[in-house]
Amino acid sequence: MTTLCTKTGRVLRQSWRKVREVRTFATEAPSSDKFVTILECGIRDGLQNEKGIVPTSVKAELANKLVDAGLRYFEAGSFVSPKWVPQMADTSKLIPLLPHDDRLTYSVLTPNVRAVDDIVATGSLKYVHEVSVFSAASEGFTRANTNCTIAESIDRMAATVAKAAKLGLKARGSISCAAGSPFEQGVTDKRLVREIAKKMIEAGCSSVSLADTNGVGTPNVVKAMIEEVLKDVPASMLAIHVHDTFGSGVANVLAAVELGIRTVDSSVGGLGGCPYSPGATGNVATEDVVYALHASGYQTGVDLEKLSEIGEWISLQIGRKTSSRAGLATLSRMRRMAAKAA
Repeated sequence: MTTLCTKTGRVLRQSWRKVREVRTFATEAPSSDKFVTILECGIRDGLQNEKGIVPTSVKAELANKLVDAGLRYFEAGSFVSPKWVPQMADTSKLIPLLPHDDRLTYSVLTPNVRAVDDIVATGSLKYVHEVSVFSAASEGFTRANTNCTIAESIDRMAATVAKAAKLGLKARGSISCAAGSPFEQGVTDKRLVREIAKKMIEAGCSSVSLADTNGVGTPNVVKAMIEEVLKDVPASMLAIHVHDTFGSGVANVLAAVELGIRTVDSSVGGLGGCPYSPGATGNVATEDVVYALHASGYQTGVDLEKLSEIGEWISLQIGRKTSSRAGLATLSRMRRMAAKAA
């Protein structure tokens, strides 16, 4: 199936490109304030919620395809107990199989100091560039996710960042439930999000991702939350991470970009979910984000056509259809144009 999909995709792209001389999707190199970095979460956050175990070889092939499409920043896996997240048990085996060069950055989820120790113990240190640490603006979610309070999670985060720094690793913070929580009613207290973000930066995180974990946020809620955080943390140190549960994912991304955020977390094919956030669907699809950003005058360096093919391919590998609307529309257009050119 892999060979067939690859050959079919190549033919589609060749035929489609014969009928147009100018590409309509931006793939230029970064320039000024119009470049938005995509952190591709598909390998980790996208696949960790699957019921079945995705083979390591499939994950490695996914990474190679995504690099070919122009993506450069990845969540590569997590160093967590396989008892709780069995889908990520192969992280130390996967990382050496990924493409490695100076253009690429790999981040891994590390919930505590022990996880950083595991990076070293498994020989993964030479492949990892960044650890991802986290807390949440919800006591209920924090207890469900890490069995501790918010205050305890911040202490744990700070110790993990300090340990990683001694090994020369950067740290990226993430705040779950930044726009709403499945455990507390109503919108999250934006002042709490601001306080946690500030503490993450003070602890040594080089950036903080503001996550609408269960996808309940709307542009006005997301904007208000970001504006509050901007009082203490500059936009250059922030990222946005949204789920598309209620279909507002792309709108929320654009709202964040309008406020100066230039890093967006997303997952090819809209893969993902959260085992500790009841009702949450997948991450906003990378294809949808790339299409919307390019159409709005931003650059990402990502080829939407290749990305759409990858979203379809990985979805087939795990027995589902891609949930990316932009991906499906792009593939349909490519096939129509290829048929006309045949």
